[in-house]
Amino acid sequence: MPGPLPSRTGRPSGPGDRHPALPVQRSRRHAHQTTNAVGWWQPPKGRPPASEDSARHRVAEITDVLPAVLAPARQRPVGRRAVRRRSQHGRPVSADEQRARRLRLLRRTLLGTAAAVVLGPVLAFAVGYVVFAVPSPDDAVNNQVAVVSFGDGTHLTRLVPEEGNRTKVAIEQVPPHVRHAVLAAEDRSFYSNPGFDLTGILRAAWNQVRGSVGGGSTITQQFVKKALVGDEQTLWRKYKEVILAVKISQARSKDQILADYLNTIYFGRGAYGIQSAAHAYFGKNVGDLTPSEAALLAGLIQSPSRWDPAVNPDRAAERWRFVLDGMAAQGWLDPTVGAGAEFPRTAPRKALAGGVPGDSRGHIVSAVTAELESLGITGEDLAHEGLRITTTVDPERQEQAVAAAHVALDGQPVNLRSAMVAIDPATGGVLAYYGGDNGLGLDYARVRRLAGSTFKPFVVLAALQHDPPVGLGEVYDGEELPGLRNAEGADCDECDLKQAMTVSNNVVFHTLARQVGPAAVAAAAQAAGITAPLDDPNEGIALGNKEVSVLDLASAYATIAAGGVWHQPHLVRSVVTADDRVLYEAATEGERRFPERVARNVAEAMLDVAEHDGLALPGGRPVAAKTGTVQSRFEGQNNDAWMAGFTPSVTSAVWMGTDMNSPIRTARGTPIQGSSLPGDVWQEFMADALADEPVEQFAPFRAIGEPPANREPSSKPTPTPTPAPTAAPIATTPPVPGPRPDAGPPGMPNPGVPRGRTPGANETALPGDPRASAPGEEVGNEPRVLQAPEPTPQLDCSITPCG
Repeated sequence: MPGPLPSRTGRPSGPGDRHPALPVQRSRRHAHQTTNAVGWWQPPKGRPPASEDSARHRVAEITDVLPAVLAPARQRPVGRRAVRRRSQHGRPVSADEQRARRLRLLRRTLLGTAAAVVLGPVLAFAVGYVVFAVPSPDDAVNNQVAVVSFGDGTHLTRLVPEEGNRTKVAIEQVPPHVRHAVLAAEDRSFYSNPGFDLTGILRAAWNQVRGSVGGGSTITQQFVKKALVGDEQTLWRKYKEVILAVKISQARSKDQILADYLNTIYFGRGAYGIQSAAHAYFGKNVGDLTPSEAALLAGLIQSPSRWDPAVNPDRAAERWRFVLDGMAAQGWLDPTVGAGAEFPRTAPRKALAGGVPGDSRGHIVSAVTAELESLGITGEDLAHEGLRITTTVDPERQEQAVAAAHVALDGQPVNLRSAMVAIDPATGGVLAYYGGDNGLGLDYARVRRLAGSTFKPFVVLAALQHDPPVGLGEVYDGEELPGLRNAEGADCDECDLKQAMTVSNNVVFHTLARQVGPAAVAAAAQAAGITAPLDDPNEGIALGNKEVSVLDLASAYATIAAGGVWHQPHLVRSVVTADDRVLYEAATEGERRFPERVARNVAEAMLDVAEHDGLALPGGRPVAAKTGTVQSRFEGQNNDAWMAGFTPSVTSAVWMGTDMNSPIRTARGTPIQGSSLPGDVWQEFMADALADEPVEQFAPFRAIGEPPANREPSSKPTPTPTPAPTAAPIATTPPVPGPRPDAGPPGMPNPGVPRGRTPGANETALPGDPRASAPGEEVGNEPRVLQAPEPTPQLDCSITPCG
């Protein structure tokens, strides 16, 4: 039997060895139980100091911090070459093996990518082939119809009726040279291609990646594009186009596809299809078209609105020659015939109703299409894109505007014409637009006529911005001058600008325009929003000797109402395609044209006009307004009459006149002035339009310069005209148009107004001008003391407000 085990006197110093000098480690708790009675928290006494070697191999104390080197296997070696991967069996991986792994991974990635490239389109094509339906020619035309709506989304009109201007014809009715002309212009490989052009598709995709447009489309793709998928320049649209082109190519013959295309495509002038195009351009059936005429029609397909010979004859001739050369190159036309062909003459363009209503709404639609054209959305886009056009017009306020005009004109002479425009000052959006009852005739809201005294606020606008500014409290002598008359009751020996505006004193504003400069008045008017040319202005601009439109005047007054911020007047709020792409959305931010304080001072000058003229709004609603009357060349008569004004939320302007710029009278023979029938239309509309709105106050008034007096102007009684002696002969024939006898001393020409022409609206005829007014006659805008050959008829104030 073996002897007792030897006592453990040391720690191993390495594998298989024990260190003889290191005693067995005892725990401190065990040491506490020894006879030395040393506490476990106290270090043992009398331990010999450890040598450097023994310290390196001793067991760590419980309070020691173990260094990271105790786990050498987890320490990352420094240096790239020292990194050695281990295989799943634990042996290191060599650099060659790592390289082989990377090559295998790359190979798998490339194979997966190639499979995705090949199988992805196949799968996408299969899905699209099942999902997308084949369109018909009727679908194509219906999808192209543009719809116009009121601001609340209710229907206004369809620009092209559902059937369109289209007559279907069979392919047999289309002569071969007509078909060949279309193929030469659009798809010369039509009968040989599979329905799509892969090269063109790739080119289109590359162009779209680069941010440009363009590419190639076969006739089949064009039919699909017009019929269903729209004209959006995206890869998604091209994807649908290709699938449907293939599907149609399999379902229909080439002749059927060509027939559908020829019956669907838009040729301009409202004509859909080749038969309607033949009538629109040449007044004949498609079977009677010559090769030269067919080439012209085929050349229009790409851009019919721009390349119509009546619009761009040079471009039309260029495309016509391109088509003829293409027909000859393909062997479809004798080259000698093509070379000797003459450019065909087309019928004149006609104004097309094309869904434009014949009543007052027609002017809205025409104004909308004109605005779209200015935005770059052409008639071709309207015919092709299936646009959904939302206007800013409020249908309720539109109805109120039309009703107010009808009430005022009911029973009046048939030659009277009227127009009215209402605008939201905060956005520039047109709330109501009345240009007359013939929607296919002249739009009187855009016709420019002499403005009369409605131009006086722009004189105040220029004066407030003058250096130094001329405040509303500035006092002037408003007594009549030779050749420059005031309205009855408008004379004042001294009155400030606000008082002069209230009574419409012509002398004061003529003087003020000369003081600040006519050019400054014109600049102020254009800053407010007048777009009409105001060239070579003279002092007469203060009395409205320049022409403006109703839309212009409403826009300019809206700028004042908006505190000097101009907004582009517009009727189009948004334009969306049939596939829900937003082509346009109106901006609502404006452009500051003059300071808010200046605008508020101008409005202050106009605040008492409506009440003074008996046109105040119900409920004491504050409103800034101005009337205007334009004198006729016939003594004692007027040619144009205006009323315009605004609250903080609605601006409106009204005009009345005739087509022939002839005198305007009521059914009783009373001359019409701004405060009469136009004032009635304006007052009724504004009262109805604001009936359900809270009463709005203008911003607090802070005077610029001298504040107004807020009192009635001092005035002298207007002398009553002395009747002619009974013995004197009285003329019984109407006055002859043309220059009138001098009314004042000779030698004082009227600068800026051509001689030999009778003065227009509120042109100031100075003494010595052969066009000068007769004594007692107003050259401004309101009621006059008339000097007629016969006694003035008694006014019927129950029909037309007097004074």
